[in-house]
Amino acid sequence: MSAQPPEQTTEATRGAFAHRRVFIFAAIGSAVGLGNIWRFPYVAYDNGGGAFLIPYLVALLAAGLPFLLMDYAIGHKFRGSAPLSFRRMSGRGAETLGWWQVGICAIIAIYYAAIIAYAIRYTLFSVDKSWGADPNAFFFKEFLQMEVGFGLDVVPGVLWPLVVTWLVVLAIMVGGVQNGIGRTSIVFIPVLLIAFVALVVQALLLPGAVDGLNAFFTPDWGALTDTAVWAAAVGQIFFSLSVGFGIMITYASYVDRKTDMTGSGLVVGTANSSFELLAGIGVFAALGFMAQANGVAVDDVAADGIGLAFVAFPAIISEAPAGALLGVLFFGSLVLAGITSLVSVLEVVISAVRDKLDLGRTAASLAVGVPVAVVSGLLFSTTTGLPVLDTMDHFINRFGILLVAVISMVWVAWQMRALADLRAHLNGIASVPLGGWWSALIAVVIPAALVYVLIDELLVVLEAPYEGYPDWLLAAFGWGTAGLVVVVAIVLARLPWSARTPLDVPAAPEEAAR
Repeated sequence: MSAQPPEQTTEATRGAFAHRRVFIFAAIGSAVGLGNIWRFPYVAYDNGGGAFLIPYLVALLAAGLPFLLMDYAIGHKFRGSAPLSFRRMSGRGAETLGWWQVGICAIIAIYYAAIIAYAIRYTLFSVDKSWGADPNAFFFKEFLQMEVGFGLDVVPGVLWPLVVTWLVVLAIMVGGVQNGIGRTSIVFIPVLLIAFVALVVQALLLPGAVDGLNAFFTPDWGALTDTAVWAAAVGQIFFSLSVGFGIMITYASYVDRKTDMTGSGLVVGTANSSFELLAGIGVFAALGFMAQANGVAVDDVAADGIGLAFVAFPAIISEAPAGALLGVLFFGSLVLAGITSLVSVLEVVISAVRDKLDLGRTAASLAVGVPVAVVSGLLFSTTTGLPVLDTMDHFINRFGILLVAVISMVWVAWQMRALADLRAHLNGIASVPLGGWWSALIAVVIPAALVYVLIDELLVVLEAPYEGYPDWLLAAFGWGTAGLVVVVAIVLARLPWSARTPLDVPAAPEEAAR
């Protein structure tokens, strides 16, 4: 019997969620992010409308939830950050996969904060509709001060909300797993839900809302024969559930060993998809109003991403009754959803650094958070911030998250042959037991589907430069970023672990006491 059971390193030193409920709120906070609000509605509309819900639900049940449960099983069984969990599973080679996921999260954190900063400013702009009669010109020329060509002049109107964002996030991270992440999620998620339901109700009361809902839900059954539509559903599920890049591995490592992980996964997956559907209703109700007000079809005003959030919605707010309230609710929701998601991606990095170097919570939070915040400020508070952001987001999502997801599934299923062991671990305390079908999905079906999505994305990018950006920008911040993450992961996997970090799986308290 050792003087200090290894399990104490996991719970006492690393931190833990106090209750299953806190973990579920934190996982929902990670999953429900900006993509739910501004990406899903347009993806659904552009891929068959109401008919898209069929491949979407199939993708959720056959791809998203099974992979989510694999992440849960790895983190919950091996009790570590992504690199440590993979190392405990299969040695140094697998550890590289964990650091690859950590690198992806570091990149996402750098640019994600900038979007939150935009949303903070636009929450304030909504009060008096500061964008005036031309929201497009206001966003690109006045707010972002974008010029023809690319410049590096600092934009104060972006810098100060970016600083505020990082101060808030760093305070949460220093607070720890329960007092920081857990309590933030317990507060922010209910407030987000209340604010977004109020937004949807307000949008449904707008003239023309029914036209927008008809456009959103009217099914194009022919779309179901298009493989690209099914690929879009798989891609959307992976982007929105926060699977494949270490978040759920890390969060699951903070959960009590006796927690029902399969039931928790169903709650998180259902909550995430329900919020996406709610976002679709609210966004298209508002777009229906905009279309009617301008005497055009909904198709002429439908948009996604930055264009929806910071151009189309301000135009809606300017014309809508109680537009200021609509704007504060919409952009306030973006801020809340963004912060809970940013906290989760940053925690992946902090947890890995803590495990590797055996650092305290505050030291690791600052060692990770401050450099990431500085790089974020240097890149995205300038007049070239948006093209860089757009490029990094596109390439790290398509050729980072999806690629490492495929490789990790193939590694776990075929190199390690660990699926039966992971399934047994989840079934130890499971309200919804997993059968051989789960292993088949992880080993064959999901990797095949993601490879199709990857090839399709690669062909699109090779056919024409993404968004018409110059080659140097795509090389540096697109392909360069995606490649750099892999190189750094290989290097970090070869660095020694702290002598105080056990590389064997910690024993459960009852086993350690024997």
